[in-house]
Amino acid sequence: MGFFERLTGTRHPANGVAPLAIAEVRNALLSVNGLDVPYRVRPADPAEKGDLVAEWRILRRSPGQQVDQRLTIRMRMDPGRREVRALQEQRTSTRGKLSASREYGRGNGFSVEWTYERGPDDRRRRVKTLDTREMGNVLRQSVLGAGWTWRPRRFRL
Repeated sequence: MGFFERLTGTRHPANGVAPLAIAEVRNALLSVNGLDVPYRVRPADPAEKGDLVAEWRILRRSPGQQVDQRLTIRMRMDPGRREVRALQEQRTSTRGKLSASREYGRGNGFSVEWTYERGPDDRRRRVKTLDTREMGNVLRQSVLGAGWTWRPRRFRL
């Protein structure tokens, strides 16, 4: 793997992994859905310019403020190159009593949240409660396990 591929996050399947047909890769990505995951993968709408879309919506409410964070990964499958091109987008809107703001970003951004709790030895320890990298990691592993290349994009699919 070259320097540029490492820099962009491109990952190739391990040697000896036979590439699956496009329908099997699609099914592998759709099978990520389940009751125990906070995100979902679905077929893309024509306006979304992709084959599949993975979405994760995080809604936080506190007195006087609401934060709506959406993480979306649009995926386009290229059977000729046996690769999945992925474009990650983040949208955050915050509403308060007297203010509102919106943010948008593309690329491999992520959010991690921690809380503190007491362990069995009665010492405080930090526990991860949210990590949005989880969705991308699962999708990437599904693609690599199918013998295809995972190629994140920053600007367009």
